[in-house]
Amino acid sequence: MTASSNSANESFSTISVASIVFESAKRFPNDIAIVVDDQQITYRELWEQTRRYAGALKAQGVGPGVPVAVLIPNVPDFARVYYAILALGGIVVPIHALLKGREIEYVLRDSGAKTLICAAPLLEQGAAGAAAAEATVLTVLAPEGATEFARLEALAETAEPVITYEPCHPDQTATILYTSGTTGQPKGALGSHLALVEQTSVLLTSTFEMRRGDKIFGGLPLFHTFGQTVVLNAGLRAGCTVVLCPRFSGAAALDLLEKHDIDLFFGVPTMYMAMLEESKTNPKRSKNLRYGVSGGAALPVAVHEKFKEVFGAIIHEGYGLTETSPVASFNHVGVPPRPGTIGQPVWGIQMGIARPEVMDSIELLPLGELGEIVIRGHNLFKGYLNRPEATAEAVVDGWFRTGDLGTEDEDGYFTIVDRKKDMILRNGYNVYPREVEEVLSKHPEIVSVAVYGVPHEIQGQEIVAAVVVSQGSAVTSEEILAYAKEQLAAYKYPRIVELMPEFPLGPSGKILKRELVAKYTEV
Repeated sequence: MTASSNSANESFSTISVASIVFESAKRFPNDIAIVVDDQQITYRELWEQTRRYAGALKAQGVGPGVPVAVLIPNVPDFARVYYAILALGGIVVPIHALLKGREIEYVLRDSGAKTLICAAPLLEQGAAGAAAAEATVLTVLAPEGATEFARLEALAETAEPVITYEPCHPDQTATILYTSGTTGQPKGALGSHLALVEQTSVLLTSTFEMRRGDKIFGGLPLFHTFGQTVVLNAGLRAGCTVVLCPRFSGAAALDLLEKHDIDLFFGVPTMYMAMLEESKTNPKRSKNLRYGVSGGAALPVAVHEKFKEVFGAIIHEGYGLTETSPVASFNHVGVPPRPGTIGQPVWGIQMGIARPEVMDSIELLPLGELGEIVIRGHNLFKGYLNRPEATAEAVVDGWFRTGDLGTEDEDGYFTIVDRKKDMILRNGYNVYPREVEEVLSKHPEIVSVAVYGVPHEIQGQEIVAAVVVSQGSAVTSEEILAYAKEQLAAYKYPRIVELMPEFPLGPSGKILKRELVAKYTEV
């Protein structure tokens, strides 16, 4: 056959995210893949369990291109179900574990999923959403006879296991991940097998330092892209042991750090802040912690410094979105990180700064100028499910528009200034919440802070700082306001400081500023 015989740009190459657990089971069958509580699962066991689950799902009609919704917290069944669906060539539709029935119904209807695999503790809302969407429910974690729904474990016991995974075309859809829906209804981002597998390749070969046998912290939600790709997929491909944390808290994290001598910690800023707060009274530490990885939101420089002081490890910060599979840039391991930046683009990815007000084309700006971060490369998603207009708005000239404002320096390091939509316009002056948050984060009594703008008749917008302070702290809002006034220009400091016991958090642990704004404006 000559090179020209292959017609119309067709490719014979195949790929599958399910190959991750298949290959690791061949290479390190007796290594521990997953730990939760006192349960340990080897790579061989994980693949055997995955094969059986896949056999049971195949008998239920799951096959190539079939979307299956998954409502399971951070327990081993998430991995079994995730890889089983992918092994059949199906599409995984993960659902946030805190969604209500109405929201679950929306995801099922929008994605076209006719089957929901739901953990027993989440059945109250899961079953309600499935009933409304006329979807079939299969359960995991339910004791025998405790539920009316078919138990996937029982079906797997009698099913014929699949022999191997179904080969997929590189562009075939592997996942539909729903964005947080900051405006309107959540959109389903289509992730391909190529983008997800290539992401693990890039992370392991030229971004992280992850070794076979490393014990990595699995507290990031697996239904979210960060935990799913960076922890589960990359960790299992490297031959690591993923130590799952089903319900995150600062105390739970420190317990697992010490019990398992965790080597690598993966988290979002609120997790690091919770650990630092817990560490004030809890002496538990890991003797082996090499570094931490942070993403999902900007990590204050003060947290970098405090974490190194308390835990003896540096944090490498990166950046990405659901639409970029997720990692686009990183402070690469092996090079001293630059706190306050999101690092350099990872291998094979291009990033630029575009003129934000030009929407129908990409006009790249010179180094140092402030604009919208744009990304292109092998990590991009396929688009939003059934939303061609939203896809065309997000991807222009092959570049994904992130909605984040930032700069690039002469060394290729990017810095996020803020979300384009979060910028505050007070009395004609641009105020970037992140700058104000960085300053307030240095206050010794403040654990976490969120700065946002609210409508104001005279100023246009007024600046509000919501803060969570250390347990037992007597600091007042007036004292914090005075501190901010000393540190910031007159147009930047918040006129309103609200003390809060905790923040509303999104699926990845990101602070939901829109809820703070809504709550404030409702008062």
